[in-house]
Parts: sequence; C-alpha cells; structure tokens
Amino acid sequence: MTPDQLRGFLSFYRDLGVKEIYRRETPQDMKIKAEIIPLAPADDTLERIRLDIGDCRRCRLCEQRNKIVFGAGNEQARLVFVGEGPGADEDAQGIPFVGRAGQLLTQMIDNTAAKEGIPIKRENVYIANVVKCRPPENRTPQPDEMEICGEFLFRQLMTIKPKAICALGSTAAKALLATKDGVTRLRGNWHKWRDIPVMVTYHPSYLLRPYNANAKREAWDDLKKVLHFVYD
Repeated sequence: MTPDQLRGFLSFYRDLGVKEIYRRETPQDMKIKAEIIPLAPADDTLERIRLDIGDCRRCRLCEQRNKIVFGAGNEQARLVFVGEGPGADEDAQGIPFVGRAGQLLTQMIDNTAAKEGIPIKRENVYIANVVKCRPPENRTPQPDEMEICGEFLFRQLMTIKPKAICALGSTAAKALLATKDGVTRLRGNWHKWRDIPVMVTYHPSYLLRPYNANAKREAWDDLKKVLHFVYD
C-alpha cells in the first residue's frame, strides 16, 4: 500500500467516525523489534541526552510549557528519585521538585538521613520526572507522552546507573514497572527496573493533603528503607 492509498484509507474510516484502528503484530514486526538498536548508547552522558532533547517538540506537552525540566542533582548519584512531571514552579524554573511538594521532598531526604545517621542531603541524589514538560493544569501524563519522554528517562537511568530508584507516585511506578497496580499495593517492597532495585512510595504532593497522616508515616518508612539500602 502506497502512502497516498494509506491516507485515503484512513480518511475513509475517519469520515465514518472511526477514531482508532488496531493492527495485529506479525512475526516480522517482532523480528524487527528484536533488532532495534538499544535506546541508550554505550558512551551516553547526561549532557548528550540533554542536547538530544533540545527544544523538544515531540509531543503535545511542548505547546504550553515554559521550560523543559530535565533533571537535577548529583550525576554520579547512588540514589535516583523519579516523579511524575513538572508543576507550575518547576515549569518556571526548569528544576524538578522546587514547589511545595519539592520542599517536602527535600525535608524528607535531609531530615530522614540526619535522623538515621546517614551523611547525605538532597544535593547528593538525582531527581528526574517521567515527563519533562508540564502537563496542562497538572493533569496526569497521557500514555503516548510518557512513552515519548520515557526514552530520555531510560537513558538518564542507564547513564547514572544508581544503586536504587525511588518511584514517587503511581505514574512513576507504572512507567518504571509496567504495572497497573497503585502505590498502596506496591509500596514497602522492592521491585526491579532492569536489575536496579526500585522502591515505590507516595508522591510528596499526595502527602501534603491534611488527611494523609498514615501515608506520611509509610512514606518515611519507605525512605528509611531506601536510604539504608543504598548508603549503609
């Protein structure tokens, strides 16, 4: 089928009101997938990833963003935190977790480490998000947006090679673990992303809600477990 024929075919079904068309995967498709070059080059660096993102226009999230929020922290970090996506403060500054939720995350890292006798602070870890541009009205990122941006998160994690990852919230957990389970079911136990241990816990924005006292205690327990695993 030529490109013109395909366009005509799709236009015909669009006029009929059909919005989605699915194609069964063939053995040839699976063979091609198996031969795809890995997303993370062997000599990858965070600076190279940042340059590859450029002024990203790969998905609709670029339309309303102010700044791309790449990630921040120690590029040789032994622990990486992964959140959902930038909020208004992060979009304005280009730095992840600088708003109210970010301030709480900083307190959680610094205070828990101090109480547990672990000599680290927020600047010793690395923090990134599943998507690098702020979703409109802070909505949950769409699957295609997560898939497109996931390439860059994948490369960031493969470049840093942390001892452990802490997934903040269900969106980060689903992106890393390819699961439909929520935080309540996943938290407190170790999971794996490409052989790197992953601990899932609540997103700090969820902990800011006044009725989540139990979740706050559970999140601090999760963080203690992560910090001792990585730094003991």
